[in-house]
Amino acid sequence: MPDLDSANGANCADMAPAPPPTAPVKLGSPSLKLQLQRLIALGVLSLGVFCAQAAPSATTDPTSQPEAVATAEALSVDPALFNVQTFDWFDAARNRAVPAKLYLPVGPLKPGAVPLVVFSHGIGGSKDGYSYLGRYFAAHGYASLHVQHVGSDRQIWRGNPLAIVSRLSDAAQETEALQRVNDVKFALDHMLIEPVGSVINAQRLVAAGHSYGANTTLLLAGATVDVNGTTVFAKDPRFSAAILISAPPFYGLGDPQKIVSGIDVPTLHITATADDIQIPGYNSGVADRLALYQATGVTTQAAKVLAVFKDGSHSIFTDRMGTGGVALNPKVKVATRQLALAFLNWLQAKDTGSLDRWSGQNAAILARFEKTVF
Repeated sequence: MPDLDSANGANCADMAPAPPPTAPVKLGSPSLKLQLQRLIALGVLSLGVFCAQAAPSATTDPTSQPEAVATAEALSVDPALFNVQTFDWFDAARNRAVPAKLYLPVGPLKPGAVPLVVFSHGIGGSKDGYSYLGRYFAAHGYASLHVQHVGSDRQIWRGNPLAIVSRLSDAAQETEALQRVNDVKFALDHMLIEPVGSVINAQRLVAAGHSYGANTTLLLAGATVDVNGTTVFAKDPRFSAAILISAPPFYGLGDPQKIVSGIDVPTLHITATADDIQIPGYNSGVADRLALYQATGVTTQAAKVLAVFKDGSHSIFTDRMGTGGVALNPKVKVATRQLALAFLNWLQAKDTGSLDRWSGQNAAILARFEKTVF
């Protein structure tokens, strides 16, 4: 197993296997806990291989390659176009810290003028992750609030490596998955009452997330999880759309259509043909992402967009550079944030022209693109 306190190990956090999103379903269920513990234990056994495959090798370290300069240029955002604020909120009712980072367009900003994206990170991530998205959104007029989930954040990767099984198991508990949803709701509540919150347009709020964060986003968007007769419905009606990057399946809960068909807000689904969460005995790949896409909004006829990049990796969508290919990585990041922006703009203007232009401009790195129910 790699040294999880090393630079590669720390970065590996954002692309670790997402815990089974059965977590928020039924509190205290012994059978569900056993299932979670089994899958997490299997995932940890493969974690060393998983991280080693995704991490740049000594011979392909992007910081030592000519492509590093091109990468920096491709992903750079003029710092004069955005501001950053951090928050150390605390939810006394849950005795839980809720740190967050806000990327905000540079003013002057009119009251209620700025739409907001609220982003949920993958397991082992933090508020500092996915900065390539936050900076870009803010530079183009959208605030981006990145919420940190303290029960499944980067602390998992710190400390004694021999205790990582226990830490991952804790992060995958059903209570933590529900806590993540409540983190986002709490952060949004507090964002809107902060002084800076006066510029936020509360009618243009979008939930977004990667990996485990995409499952959090699905629940916020209206996914319905039913286990042994207990139903969890945690939708936040304030969100008018959702951006889902590398969404894992709802493991063990059957047909995804029963879970996500009732989602009634527009969704953007982003994945890649090599977007694999590798767990021995249970591999989650692009087919699972496509199944979720197909099932989403079936009964509501909600609008949705799908983009599947060629090759790549599960962690190519994080801030991590090199994974998925030194040359491909920045191209996918640039294309991902451009597509997300086109989707956000479509929500307001209902003009699909920018989406169509995006697909044409990125045809060389796309395996599939489609729009449904427009």
